[in-house]
This record gives sequence, structure tokens and C-alpha cells, in this order.
Amino acid sequence: MKAFYSDHFVLPLPQGHRFPMQKYRLLRETLPFMVDTIEFHEAPHTTDGVLALAHHPDYIRKVAEGVLSAEEQKAIGFPWSPQMVERSRRSAGATIAACRAALADGAAVNLAGGTHHSYADHGEGFCVFNDAAIAARLMQAERRVQRVAIVDLDVHQGNGTASILANDDSVFTLSLHGERNYPFRKEVSDLDVALPDGTGDDTYIDALEAALDELFRRFSPQLIIYLAGADPHEGDRLGRLKLTKDGLAARDRMVLDAARVGNIPVAIAMAGGYGKNIQDTVDVHVQTIALASRYAGGASTAK
Repeated sequence: MKAFYSDHFVLPLPQGHRFPMQKYRLLRETLPFMVDTIEFHEAPHTTDGVLALAHHPDYIRKVAEGVLSAEEQKAIGFPWSPQMVERSRRSAGATIAACRAALADGAAVNLAGGTHHSYADHGEGFCVFNDAAIAARLMQAERRVQRVAIVDLDVHQGNGTASILANDDSVFTLSLHGERNYPFRKEVSDLDVALPDGTGDDTYIDALEAALDELFRRFSPQLIIYLAGADPHEGDRLGRLKLTKDGLAARDRMVLDAARVGNIPVAIAMAGGYGKNIQDTVDVHVQTIALASRYAGGASTAK
């Protein structure tokens, strides 16, 4: 299975900054020992024209030229730098590449991505450019698929994704998230499932099963972009849910099995993960990729 990675994913940040960039390095270092079918590929750079499929040109310009205001940088959550711009371009590029690879091989993965809080005209919550919305639109523009489902199982609602794609019937947005967690003002996805604090494995899996049934009742995707956040884990600092690693494995299998039944390729992005013990976050991401690697080769290109 192809995995798209870049050294740019590990962004240098001021000392004491709370965004856990080290998880990307640890994930890249751990995977070869845990999943022997992984093929690592450099994440490509994304051009302004491709970014403009989901973002306003003036916002792209402000990011590229480093003229974001202090308030805009604060909303994103880390300071502007040339490295930040390149990381954000390559993170979107990695999800684009994962979509193309998934359409050929059944499944592929971006070892970062899932930047679902980015709106068309601004960034929020550690998200600069919305990789899932960009990739979905580009797959359509390249005439690879017509219908895309974004299955967002990060613990936080994909507010930026919902906003960008609000009037687009060709992309179905599903978000299963913490009801009382960030963002505190939610957008409206095609299907939102809000879960109370402390939700555990059984309740989560029941909710996901019903949500996937509803998705496939209402929509027939030719590609799934799966945001497989590690932050629903019980050890996450920001998650507020109580899923175990076994529960998260059951979550991943449910998404992959549903895709397999429909012969639908799956491109996976890592999304959030802020474990009190960073190794727990890495373990959850590795587990997702290991399960997906068994699916690669099992789905054909879009019908």
C-alpha cells in the first residue's frame, strides 16, 4: 500500500507549543517495522490553482506571501513561516496522491492531513488548507470520479469541510464527533452525529453503523476519503471520548468493510491525535494503516 510522507510534515515550532508534531516522525519511523507492505512516497507540492478548488484566491495569496494577520495566525494555532506554507501544500498534496493511488490500488494513506477545520477563506484549529475538500474536488476535475464521501471520524467536527462543501451535492460529508468538543459553533454536514462526553466503544460503534447505513442509503460514493483521527482514544488530551484501541480498530474495520462491500476505494488521512502518551496516538494510527494495508488491492477504480 502506498503511503505519502514528507519531512515537511514535521514543522519546527516554538518551544512549548502544544501541537504534537513529533507524532508524524514517530509514525514514519514505526511503520516499516509494523506494516511490511508499505511503500513510502514523497508528498507532492500543491499549486495555487489546485488549492483554489476549495479556497479563495486572496486567502491563498495571504498564506503564500506571509501576510496573515496576527489574529488569523492565532486562529490557525501556529505562526506563519515558509515551512508552514510548504507543509500545508504538501499535506494537501499527500491526500491528493493518496486518492489517486487508492483509485488504482483500493487503499492508500496520507501520513498527515485531515485538516478539516480550514474554511475557504481562513484557517482554524491547526488547519491551513482543507486537504479533503481540495482532493475531492480535484478527483472530480480530473474526471476520475463524480461522487465522493468524506467520512470524518476525528473527534472534532469537520466544520471547515462542511462549510466549503455545503452546497455541493456531489460530495457527502459525514462527521461523527464529540457534541461538546471544539469547534463550539458547529457547521451543518450532510450527516452529523454528535456524541456525549465519555462515549465508549459499544455506543460509538452502534452510532457509526447507523451513520454508515444512512450515508449509503442516501448516497453512492465512488471514492471515500476517511479521516481516521486517533483523538477519540480514551488517553487523548483533547478528545473527551473513551474509545479503547480495540474500539478504534473496530471503527476502522467497519469503515473499510463497508467500502469493501461496495467496492469503493479509500484514501485515508490521519487527522487528530493528542495522546497524553504520544505512543498511544502513534499506535492508533499504525493500527489504522495496518488494517487498511489488507484492503489495498481489493477495490477497483470507480465504477
